[in-house]
Amino acid sequence: MKISPTHLKRYKDVALLFYRHAHSDILKQSGFDENSDTNGPKEDGVDLAKDLESLGPTFIKIGQLLSTRADLLPPSYLEALARLQDKVEPVPYEDIEKIVQDQLGVRISKAFENFEKKPLGSASLGQVHLATLRGGKVVAVKVQRPGIRTQIVEDLNSLAEIAGFLDEHTEFGRLYETARIVEHFRGTLMRELDYQKEALHLGEIRKNLQEFHRLRIPMVVDDYSTSQVLTMEYLAGTKITSLAGPVLVDLDGDVLAEELFRAYLKQILVDGFFHADPHPGNLLLTPERDIAILDLGMVGRLNQRMRDQLMHLLAGIADGDGVQTAEAAMRIGEPREGAVDRKIFINAIEEIVGSVKARSMENMQVGALVLLVMQACAAAGIRIPAEISMLGKTLMNLDRVGVILSPGFEPNESIRRHLTEITSKRMKESLTSANLLGILTETKDFLGQLPSRMNRILDLVADNKFSVKVDSDNEHKMIQGLQKVANRITTGLILAAFIIGSSMLARVETTYRIFGYPGLAMVFFLVAILGASCLMFQIYWKDE
Repeated sequence: MKISPTHLKRYKDVALLFYRHAHSDILKQSGFDENSDTNGPKEDGVDLAKDLESLGPTFIKIGQLLSTRADLLPPSYLEALARLQDKVEPVPYEDIEKIVQDQLGVRISKAFENFEKKPLGSASLGQVHLATLRGGKVVAVKVQRPGIRTQIVEDLNSLAEIAGFLDEHTEFGRLYETARIVEHFRGTLMRELDYQKEALHLGEIRKNLQEFHRLRIPMVVDDYSTSQVLTMEYLAGTKITSLAGPVLVDLDGDVLAEELFRAYLKQILVDGFFHADPHPGNLLLTPERDIAILDLGMVGRLNQRMRDQLMHLLAGIADGDGVQTAEAAMRIGEPREGAVDRKIFINAIEEIVGSVKARSMENMQVGALVLLVMQACAAAGIRIPAEISMLGKTLMNLDRVGVILSPGFEPNESIRRHLTEITSKRMKESLTSANLLGILTETKDFLGQLPSRMNRILDLVADNKFSVKVDSDNEHKMIQGLQKVANRITTGLILAAFIIGSSMLARVETTYRIFGYPGLAMVFFLVAILGASCLMFQIYWKDE
């Protein structure tokens, strides 16, 4: 494989990461001892997070995305990566000023009454400045870092080459399809770099959650927003993780936690569009004691079929029903290679979900349970859509926020309370004029074509041309099985005839007797017993 010179350094850095943290077969065969310089899984996860931070913004973001993939990494790694912070040195104000003026086509002094030079926060992809519009409205201006798009594209190209190599040469790559994972990361990062998409996300979430009066989503100022500059309403507040004891005592945390969780259940199960990064840093407590939801660069979309199965899965987890949860998980995913051993998979899920009833896992919440179910799917060879992995991470973050706001809050109980309400909302959503019109149109087409289809079927039957095609993975084995069934039935009929015949012959008196009974009748009866014994042995001990 030819390696481009511009990607050589990235190959070296990523290769070092793999040597320290990967679990692929090629590393094990090389004699590398992955535990030689580590103190345990938790420390390994922390080390991986530090390594990714040292590689720059692309790998920080990839680490954050990897924290949603419970099918790839163990819980200790997920926890360490979920806490990755992308705080970096701020971009000089002169560079920010140039980007804003180039994007808006006007000088900052003309567009804004005031624009703070010191940023409110600086991250790997951009930084936020406080500003005041000409009308006096206070806004937050999110500006993309210069050159970040080019750097991310180059890094992703390097990762794509590495992923292609892994898929071709390692069992790890073939099993987890690393090239497919990198493409998913590429799409997610490219969407996060387009601030116009984030503006659309803010508007859509704001509309979907308008019934939740304790939740605040900033309003976008469209005239001051482009693909690299996002201007939105400034919502003051304190990070949930920074709340002090006296504030928590005076806070109606139960109500806030309940409303927040109910809002996310609506996003997931009703709207099919949810904020996928509600970690405590993106949720603020406003001075009015409401919750502000920020940073909608990372979102997830779920189609109708997936939402149906998710409802079954979450209901199964909440009720501790392992069979229902396993069936829903199998319908959501698809097998990677070969058939899934349903019995083993269901047993694994029952062991995980049964902890809800037994309360055997201390402080186990719904998000952690979803991630464990995803890990069981990966172990069983079931490919789970990336959106479901993001959902597990979303629910895990909500668990953390819920514990901070209200230590006694139980998401499982919240799911049970609101499933009926959510089902009712979904039914109302489906009974729209467009859906009803579609159902009527399909019904009309079905009834219109029914007579001609029935005529064709009856003509084939009348002409003795009607046939049924059966697909089988192993036709020879299937035919052998049918022959075995036919032979068993024939043998059974013959043995039954022997028994009936011997019963009739027993009435005929003869001089030759066995055990005091007519000899010929007893011969046939003993032959029938021997044949039945052989048949039963074949059925119970040799048949699959």
